Amino acid sequence: MTGSDVVEVLQALEGYEPRVWIDGGWGVDALVAEQTRDHTDLDLAVDKRDLAAIERALAEIGFRHDATIKPGLPARLVLRDRGGRQIDIHPLVFDGDGNGWQQLSETGRAWGRYPAEHLQSTGTIAGHHVQCLSPELQVRFRMGHEWSSRDEHDITLLTNRFRVGPLPPPFRKELNSQVRTSL
Repeated sequence: MTGSDVVEVLQALEGYEPRVWIDGGWGVDALVAEQTRDHTDLDLAVDKRDLAAIERALAEIGFRHDATIKPGLPARLVLRDRGGRQIDIHPLVFDGDGNGWQQLSETGRAWGRYPAEHLQSTGTIAGHHVQCLSPELQVRFRMGHEWSSRDEHDITLLTNRFRVGPLPPPFRKELNSQVRTSL
């Protein structure tokens, strides 16, 4: 998924922009306003009320639901096109305080929280201004599972650029050594 692919997707969703946030790796690159690595997909957090309309809008540019991907709904809707591009859509239900809640299980007994104050960040992808998750939330989400080398890249980038924390010992050691070598 290239920067121009992301812009194409966002242009298809122009009517929904106030309720679409860039998440995942592209969200990190949006925050730092440059592409720092290759991306296999585009992660979007969206208002669940817009999900059907968003799916229709993306179908117009060739994206279809891939029901073979697990987990699927209600946690996420995965769309793919014939060229292999992938969009992971995370539907959010909003409470009265503006917090987004992602239903993570079919039973409704597991939920992920997107705090309202972390849905206010903006960034840039290929010259296009976008809404995205805050650096703090991006890091927090990556701490919830064993991180990959891509996650490690993103965490290090966010930590160095935005000084988010607290962080677990592996990242504190790396930051401390970077600070010592720069003195």
